[in-house]
Amino acid sequence: MKIHISDTPQGLGEAAGTLAADLIRSTIAQKGGANIILATGTSQFETLKQLIAASDIDWSKVVMFHLDEYLELSVTHPASFRKYLKERFLEQVPPLQEVHLINGEADAEAECARLGELIKQHPIDVALVGIGENGHLAFNDPPADFDTEQPYIVVDLDEPCRRQQLGEGWFASLNEVPTQAISMSIKQIMKSQHIICSVPDARKAVAVQNCLEQPVSQLHPASILRTHPHCSLFLDQASASLLSQQVAAQAE
Repeated sequence: MKIHISDTPQGLGEAAGTLAADLIRSTIAQKGGANIILATGTSQFETLKQLIAASDIDWSKVVMFHLDEYLELSVTHPASFRKYLKERFLEQVPPLQEVHLINGEADAEAECARLGELIKQHPIDVALVGIGENGHLAFNDPPADFDTEQPYIVVDLDEPCRRQQLGEGWFASLNEVPTQAISMSIKQIMKSQHIICSVPDARKAVAVQNCLEQPVSQLHPASILRTHPHCSLFLDQASASLLSQQVAAQAE
């Protein structure tokens, strides 16, 4: 894992988005196309902004998947990740070759099976992810399932995860936050050729500390990223504030 610490969330997003754009361009040049995963949430605002602004990406050669979606939440709801990606990314770039969004309003098992077959046909080149306040990766809350081979799974959302969604302003009350979601599995995320993890904000400082300084464990799901051969973790000063001097010194 390569660690990058920027002064601000904007600097973090510029660095992460620039790397993502470079990797997508080089993959298209080498393979004729690129398969990508996009994350959502406030952690991705600046990274996606930079990616959208990047020049010379032939989006018509890009196939996109995304990480997770709430069960039984309308695509018109402000918290819908399909709505997020349509408004904040897909409507901001030229049409992609293929877009595979998770339909949380469909039969969950059938939707997991549908997406699982699709992603098996499109090995991921570049994955953009974040880390939750509880250390989750996608919606794989602790203790996360590190073993399932299923690409997409139905997961229960724990209270810290749901409180994060409330705190970020996506819902008016905790009772409104769904208790289940469809999530890409840990093993599927880890199959990506390159992973770019964007984690701004002091709210994530404990999770970042646990990810980097605790043993790799299902109790700290994002810690698994340390075992990936091509993972770049982008932090700002706030999210890196609890790191030991030894770990912080490893940043590039």
